Amino acid sequence: MDGKRFGILLCANDSDYVKKKYGGYYGVFVQMLAEEGEIWDVYRVADGELPSDNVIGLYDGFVITGSCCDAYGNDVWICNLLNLLLKLVAMKKQLLGICFGHQILGRALGGKIGRASTGWDIGVTKIHLSPSSQLFSSLKMPAFLSVIECHRDEVWELPPNAEVVAWSEKTGVEMFKYSDHILGIQGHPEYSRDILLHLVDRLQRCDCILESYADKVKSGLAAAEPDRDAWKKLCTTFLKRKL
Repeated sequence: MDGKRFGILLCANDSDYVKKKYGGYYGVFVQMLAEEGEIWDVYRVADGELPSDNVIGLYDGFVITGSCCDAYGNDVWICNLLNLLLKLVAMKKQLLGICFGHQILGRALGGKIGRASTGWDIGVTKIHLSPSSQLFSSLKMPAFLSVIECHRDEVWELPPNAEVVAWSEKTGVEMFKYSDHILGIQGHPEYSRDILLHLVDRLQRCDCILESYADKVKSGLAAAEPDRDAWKKLCTTFLKRKL
């Protein structure tokens, strides 16, 4: 390997379950994306930790994770993250946004983000991949991929010069691409079913979702399987400029 270096901009607090089983969400992403010889660092953005200007140039790319916060909010850490993203965009760093990360990238680039009119989308969702996207054709991706979803916000309006490269029946912008160095994914390709099941329980306990909806999600998960290997290939190829 060529010793590339990547940063994870962690926008969520680790649950006890994820910490115990995976070493936190950092461990989840490293398990999916890291290869031998690479350096992977984590910055706990939601706690106010950001890479300084004098180190961001050392990185080949960054992953912006999911969060329980709204990407259209104006919390101090979110505003600081937006400022960082603008610097990274100007430097043409490879940027991969997941869920909240997908939305905050859309906002940073000039798009509009808000609550989804269709409400929560939790479970395994089949998304349509654009047949005209070179990213998918070069990897010989199928017409559809299944991915774990857990969100109630979405990209309302694309940033200028961005293109929708995937969509679903419920969400119009499942993925967007901006130039050759930014990719947003609304779903959670890094999630396993056990992570989602524990998250559903947490959402139910805090009254974010109804028990009936939680039961429906769990039943659906028993019969569906995300295409995790394909997502790993896609995310790794994009982040590391392997095309």
